[in-house]
Amino acid sequence: MTAGPRPLHAEHTRVVHAPPGPLYDLVADVTLWPAVFGPTVHARRLEGGPDSERIRLWATVNGRVSDWVSRRTLDPGRFTVGFEQEVSSAPVASMGGEWLFRELGGGRTEVVLRHHFTVVDDDPAAVSWVQEALDRNSAAELGALARVVETGHPPREIVFSFTDTLALTGPAESAYEFVARADLWPERLPHVAGVTLTETAPGVQDLRMETATADGSTHTTHSVRVCRRPEWIAYKQLRTPELLLGHSGLWTFGEGPDGPFATASHTVALNPEAVSRVLGADRTTADARRHVRELLGRNSRTTLAHAAGQEAPAR
Repeated sequence: MTAGPRPLHAEHTRVVHAPPGPLYDLVADVTLWPAVFGPTVHARRLEGGPDSERIRLWATVNGRVSDWVSRRTLDPGRFTVGFEQEVSSAPVASMGGEWLFRELGGGRTEVVLRHHFTVVDDDPAAVSWVQEALDRNSAAELGALARVVETGHPPREIVFSFTDTLALTGPAESAYEFVARADLWPERLPHVAGVTLTETAPGVQDLRMETATADGSTHTTHSVRVCRRPEWIAYKQLRTPELLLGHSGLWTFGEGPDGPFATASHTVALNPEAVSRVLGADRTTADARRHVRELLGRNSRTTLAHAAGQEAPAR
């Protein structure tokens, strides 16, 4: 009888100056991950209830985008989240683990992230590759949790989502194609000054864009995008403006009861320390939320309006 791949383990920890509840909540809500965790590009909740769920994640692993489906068990009473990949991406043969949040007293929590995994054929090079990825991504995720909860603001105050929807007069697939062909945006969108678009793998795009602002200046954004024709395009902004700790988005296209439609959704994590520098000394996080909502929403509405062949942005 042939033995299976050798099981391997990894554990990463960090002490965070916050109670366990807010930390658990950020990990439990996978839809927030792209705006909170640097490696996560996109997350979809496939099914589930209050204590278990199936999710699909797209994340950067050693410089490339990988995806997998996992089952998770959620226990808010014990502040634990367990996970087990149903379908892994080579060279990973299997992967699972858990998040634990141990209250230490004094307003501190020890966050523990454990992994168990196997690799295809026990290949030593693959083992090193996975261990390197776990070390890099786990440290980044633990650091991101600390960065959000140690701001002194409730996470739900600075991590939030919003959506704009536009009815289409033409086929939804045409609007999808407009958004997918971001290399043509400088010719099509008034707020885009320049674009470099590279397909790094089938359905994965690297997008660098120069965006013009109302005062005539420009700023550079760098995003990775996951495209699933003809239904959706998700993106993770890799270079964010000073006011944001994280920003992710999702374009969706479909047919509804009233005809074809397109939506632009954003999830952002504010940087409270930058609010006064960027917006003025007397500004608050509430002002920053409104500012970000209007700025990002305006650009998305403009893009949707042009995708639909309209002259004015959607309201």
